[in-house]
Amino acid sequence: MASMVRDLLERVYPFLGEHQAEFAARWKQLELLSGTVLLSEGEVSRRAFLIEKGCLRVWFMNRGRDVTAQFFFENEGLSSIESFRTGSPSLFTIEAIEPSIVWALSKEDYDEVEREARTDIRTLGALLDAAYTRQIHYMKLFRSFLRDRPQERYRRLVEEEPRIVQRVPQRYIASYLGITPESLSRIRARLAKSSSGASDHS
Repeated sequence: MASMVRDLLERVYPFLGEHQAEFAARWKQLELLSGTVLLSEGEVSRRAFLIEKGCLRVWFMNRGRDVTAQFFFENEGLSSIESFRTGSPSLFTIEAIEPSIVWALSKEDYDEVEREARTDIRTLGALLDAAYTRQIHYMKLFRSFLRDRPQERYRRLVEEEPRIVQRVPQRYIASYLGITPESLSRIRARLAKSSSGASDHS
């Protein structure tokens, strides 16, 4: 089991170097059923997660409807970063939407390893880069909401994130795109018809 999490950390955080073995020893494996909630909106996040197998959804409530912010799959790490770092209530819920195997790291263990890593500028910089990656994702998503029509957002999702389309239930994809499941069904039908027409003329 220890070698398993070390291999996973090598893929997700290859920059840890000499801190790798100590970091690996602090993670605990969790086996999750679909629908398991790891963190609820409004709670303080005390754990970060690495996904060995499965898919996790990050979402929040808005006027009685849940809004999907992001999906995470194998070999990806996540937490409710603002809550995890500052102790403030989480803005998001983290939920498994497939049977999943994840590794959990407590805030206390993370802080201890980070304190030791602060003397290693390369490692500290890479930890910060991992946090910035998520922020960049949200900036791109926000720009897409302002600039693109729903059909274009879905087309880009098919091209850039095919595993979301292949593995995530349609109601969650619709929530992620900011539309209803019915609207998504119409978009899918139009694109399928357009694709079929293009094939007929080729």
